[in-house]
Amino acid sequence: MASTKPGQRKTQILQALAAMLEQPKSEKVTTAALAARLDVSEAALYRHFASKAQMYEGLIEFIESSVFGLVNQIVEREDQGVEQAHATVQMLLQFAAANPGMTRVLIGDALINEDERLQLRMNQFYDKLELAFRQALRIAASQAHGVEADVAARASLLVCYVVGRWHRYARSGFRQHPTEGFALQASLLLAA
Repeated sequence: MASTKPGQRKTQILQALAAMLEQPKSEKVTTAALAARLDVSEAALYRHFASKAQMYEGLIEFIESSVFGLVNQIVEREDQGVEQAHATVQMLLQFAAANPGMTRVLIGDALINEDERLQLRMNQFYDKLELAFRQALRIAASQAHGVEADVAARASLLVCYVVGRWHRYARSGFRQHPTEGFALQASLLLAA
């Protein structure tokens, strides 16, 4: 790893952290274990990140930029509100399936015993997701699919559904795919 550039080293550290979080029955992730996995000293980790919390913030930044970048693409591509909501739910479930370690961050499992500001940041992530669903459902209501009065409750329900599927995926040791049964569940959740 001695010949890697600083930006690459940070990425390698975050990838190793995410990979460690993919272990269904993993022990608490420590900087010592992370350093050993990368075959570097703990001091080498701290040259790139001031703390373990900062490493988790790097993962959260990846999640936020990936997810909300995809949400923006969905909004640009779909002009039907129901289709925006449907595609967003599906993308969120597929994102978790493709990134099991990140799923443990998404549900807060990996953040237990870490700096509380990390969980606060994930709560803001959920709020932003709910806002994206509200916007899609408002469009749907304006297109005669549902009513404006139900938008907030339906948006909250969609976030709860997604987070529940993420939890079930993580708790199953990443065996129960988050999109299992999605077609029927989505039609029930998004019925007018």
